[in-house]
Amino acid sequence: MTSTTTTIPSHMTQAFHKKWLKVTAIVIASLAPTFFLATMDATSEPARWALDLVSWPLDGATTLDHPDTRFLIAITAGLLLGWGATIWFLSGAPYDAAPEAVRRSVLYGVLAWYVLDNLGSVTSGNPSNVFFNTLILLVGVGPLWRPARD
Repeated sequence: MTSTTTTIPSHMTQAFHKKWLKVTAIVIASLAPTFFLATMDATSEPARWALDLVSWPLDGATTLDHPDTRFLIAITAGLLLGWGATIWFLSGAPYDAAPEAVRRSVLYGVLAWYVLDNLGSVTSGNPSNVFFNTLILLVGVGPLWRPARD
């Protein structure tokens, strides 16, 4: 009788996970400045273009002209920066105290974003955003899919 055991790759250490949490934080928070700049006419083009891209085809139809749109973008920028900062600080003492709990919390948080963002993208007529979200998910989660070895 043979047994199958799952081995965790040697690079999947807690130290590596701790560093990757900072990558996750940067991936999330790096979107915040672009969204913040979208709240002002003079600096809104990069975000307008990015939203046009993720709502494929790239046709110039996406606008940020309505004040309600800009307000929602401002809220989004704040949430992204706050979420990224939270993950950054979780990679310190909280991770040292409870590495598996922090890993799972961040993983489940990113998965919750992924599911709801994709559902909203599809129901709003922007299913192409699922592709871009999947890229962000893969980079943001990276090795956090699996527990680290001690």
